[in-house]
Amino acid sequence: MSAVGELSQILSRGRNRGPREKHPDNRAGLVFMAPWLLGLLGITILPMLASLYLSFTDYSMLAAPEWVGLENFQRMWGDTRLHNSLIVTFTYVLVGTPLQLIAALLLAVLLNQGMKGLSFYRSVFYLPSLLGGSVAISILWRQMFGANGLVNQFLGALGFTGMPGWVSNPDTALWTIILLHVWTFGSPMIIFLAGLRQIPQMYYEAASVDGASKVSQFFRITIPLLTPIIFFNLVLQVINAFQTFTQAFVVSGGTGGPSDSTMFYTLYLYQKGFGQFDMGYASAMAWLLLVIVAIFTAINFFVSKFWVHYDD
Repeated sequence: MSAVGELSQILSRGRNRGPREKHPDNRAGLVFMAPWLLGLLGITILPMLASLYLSFTDYSMLAAPEWVGLENFQRMWGDTRLHNSLIVTFTYVLVGTPLQLIAALLLAVLLNQGMKGLSFYRSVFYLPSLLGGSVAISILWRQMFGANGLVNQFLGALGFTGMPGWVSNPDTALWTIILLHVWTFGSPMIIFLAGLRQIPQMYYEAASVDGASKVSQFFRITIPLLTPIIFFNLVLQVINAFQTFTQAFVVSGGTGGPSDSTMFYTLYLYQKGFGQFDMGYASAMAWLLLVIVAIFTAINFFVSKFWVHYDD
């Protein structure tokens, strides 16, 4: 039969097919999805559209929004505090995220060695991810790295003197928050651990027979087969790092100090929107952050084809 004949039969079957039957479970499925759809519409889409409109207005929450066009975005070029907040945030993301993923991967490899009490250790190490973004841990962190905090007391016991207050020194304040970020490695660690369990043991057995060392097996078997999981964690943690707010707000007392050294982008956005009631400018900043996160995510997806290996 020719290709034209086959195409004619397919079109004929399509025309003879009756109206599509409705599956009896469709209505139940829509009912179960309704809360999520309402939440997506009311909590995500509508506020995003509202903030997009406000980004083109001068809105102080005390009067009706006044349309100003691109003025809010033009103001960003001369806003030196915004530029500083971008530098602080980029430093936090580009330094903190790789360190966090390295810590998570190394610990996952250690836990994957078949040790006893794995469930207990897995829960203990996951705990920082649950508590790391909380106000209580941020307050504890500020106390630990204060001038008279636990860290300086420990260093003093070792003989160090004249140690600064780590969170009150502009040169070290940001690094204490990066350290807090690295400490919350539990979530990517659990994902790495699940990925390690999927690697067939026969690869390691064959490599051992050939005389490959553990280090060689790690870099030539574990890392290549784990690249999809590394990529997944990388994308998630980069997006999460750009949204960091609580730690910077609590550790700096909401000021971004000392000397704006912990002025994260989200904290500066909060100050503009809810401190100075400059909602139009804050909305424009929110959309700039969305664009930055989208660019970083697109770059990650583009670069992934050079180093992420899939089965197919």
